[in-house]
Amino acid sequence: MVVGGGIAGLAAAWHLRREDDSLAVTVLDGASRVGGKLRASEVAGVVVDEGAEAMLARRPEGKELARMVGLGDQLVHPGPMGASVWTRGALRSMPKGHVMGIPSDITELGRSGVLSPAGLARVPLDQILPATLVSSDVSVAAYIRARMGGEVVDRLIEPLLGGVYAGRAETLSLDATMPHIATAARTERSLLKAARVIARDAPKDAGPVFTTLRSGMGGLPEAVAAASGADIRTGVMVRELRRTPGGWRLVTGPTRDPETIEADAVIVAVPAPSAGRLLADEVPKAAAELARIEYASMAIVTLAYLRSAFPEPPQGSGYLVPPIEGRPVKAVTFSTVKWPHLGEADPSLLILRCSIGRLGEEFVLQRDDNELVALAMGEMTEIMGVRGLPLSSRVSRWGGALPQYDVGHLDRVARVRAAVAVQPGLAVCGAAYDGLGIPACVATARTAAARILSYLQEEHGGEWREDQRAAGTR
Repeated sequence: MVVGGGIAGLAAAWHLRREDDSLAVTVLDGASRVGGKLRASEVAGVVVDEGAEAMLARRPEGKELARMVGLGDQLVHPGPMGASVWTRGALRSMPKGHVMGIPSDITELGRSGVLSPAGLARVPLDQILPATLVSSDVSVAAYIRARMGGEVVDRLIEPLLGGVYAGRAETLSLDATMPHIATAARTERSLLKAARVIARDAPKDAGPVFTTLRSGMGGLPEAVAAASGADIRTGVMVRELRRTPGGWRLVTGPTRDPETIEADAVIVAVPAPSAGRLLADEVPKAAAELARIEYASMAIVTLAYLRSAFPEPPQGSGYLVPPIEGRPVKAVTFSTVKWPHLGEADPSLLILRCSIGRLGEEFVLQRDDNELVALAMGEMTEIMGVRGLPLSSRVSRWGGALPQYDVGHLDRVARVRAAVAVQPGLAVCGAAYDGLGIPACVATARTAAARILSYLQEEHGGEWREDQRAAGTR
């Protein structure tokens, strides 16, 4: 049994069946559809993602899965456009050569205008200040502020981390969110020098950073589900998970009419709070750690305008907004600019996505859909000078969608996995562990599937092989 039909759970089912198509794999999900945070729908007649719109192209797991389930010819890359930051009263290009917002070139940083003169003057002091001793995990803000000053954190790091995690640099783990920088913090005195080396050594011919599917990333889950051959059951909420002498017992359905399902092995692929509740009785140490992982909520407002509504065509793929600016919209993506294929059907359209909501800003999301659309429209009017109303709009709410990798996250995940490891026939996977992106989720799914396959081979090898042979003769 796989509990959870997001991309991690579906990928786990696919990996299990790929290794042995005689396995009876069932995926249970409480929602009315599979896919979790991957979903696409039409806006002004164009299919646009409601959740994640892309995946890292430089990690192989996501692209490989897409190809293996028959979507290889749908992989497309973004146009050659850069991103900007709205700060200090203007849209300013991200400085060239930055590493997750950390500048590596003082000249380019000054040319960007992102920092004030005082903030810019603070950055090179990193090269003469005493070393900042980092022997254990610290927050992103604590380390970078000590080396380069508060403006780098406020106007470069915060908007980038906010775009990925909807979180705060003050609490996010340096080890978990910026592992290359964390390594440098333990070996290099100067962060500027370390960023320069990382930027210099980055492969020049690695191709685009991101990729997506022509039909939207929302099409990936259904393709994986179909290719897996697993029994997919939606609208089935798993309430209890119990160890039995022969495996596991899952209790689903309402308390007044429960259904019991027996399984040889279980992969738990739901968000950390739900996983913690399921594991509370049998793996209390893992459950306690999972309960400590906080989640942020957000909403994406998609607007479709005529291009003529913009006094000037948008330059770049979009822009980020630092929290210090006090604006409700934290990021804007010009979707038909970033992804040229979206504009092929109707070149007169310009479709964009406004992201709203960070950790601690849930009050903004308490507004109704019309108010969120009004916020996004106001952003476009004020920042881009848009005239008139959008042709169409859509609000997609993602409550409790983004796990926060706070200080100590990697140790927490290690403790979860250690506790789960002593339970035969049990594994976990998903965005709560090793990364929020699709490739990272697929990687955790593959690891979970390998653990279950190893268990089945060790515990039920002979009987299992006999069943396989019998299945092959029927």
